[in-house]
Amino acid sequence: MEEEPTESLWVRIKGSTGAGDIIVGVCYRPPDQGDRADEALYRQIEAASCSQALVLMGDFNHPDIYCRDNTAEHKQSRKFLECVDDNFLMQVIEEPMRRGAMLDIVLTNKEGLVGDVKLKGSLGCSDHEMVDFRAARRAHSKLTTLDFRRADFGLFRDLLGRVP
Repeated sequence: MEEEPTESLWVRIKGSTGAGDIIVGVCYRPPDQGDRADEALYRQIEAASCSQALVLMGDFNHPDIYCRDNTAEHKQSRKFLECVDDNFLMQVIEEPMRRGAMLDIVLTNKEGLVGDVKLKGSLGCSDHEMVDFRAARRAHSKLTTLDFRRADFGLFRDLLGRVP
């Protein structure tokens, strides 16, 4: 690895023909993580956010982020919010998880990709909440893609020539 290591796992889920792929990322950011590792993580997020569909979840350890107004007290937390904004990511969890803090975050770059988000209590002795959500099924588009290679442009010109 040329960069500072980060605790993250990225998976590309191949979509069926024409459906496109989904990138799923799971990250853990230790509370004492340095700026270099943060920047490496932000570069990973930036690369993944270029995909058509991204779901990013994890414990980013920014307890000072206020999701209601998208602000934070500490510089590292503000840099994280800047990364989220710069990559057009949306937070899908709206309620704090631990002592009023939003530590566990689920982000996506496509509205409607993640739905029915529910907190399900902790698993075992963990002080984190389980997050249950539904990945939206891709709706079949009612838009038709036209194949202009089969068009009769001679007829089209003829019909246009008849318009007064």
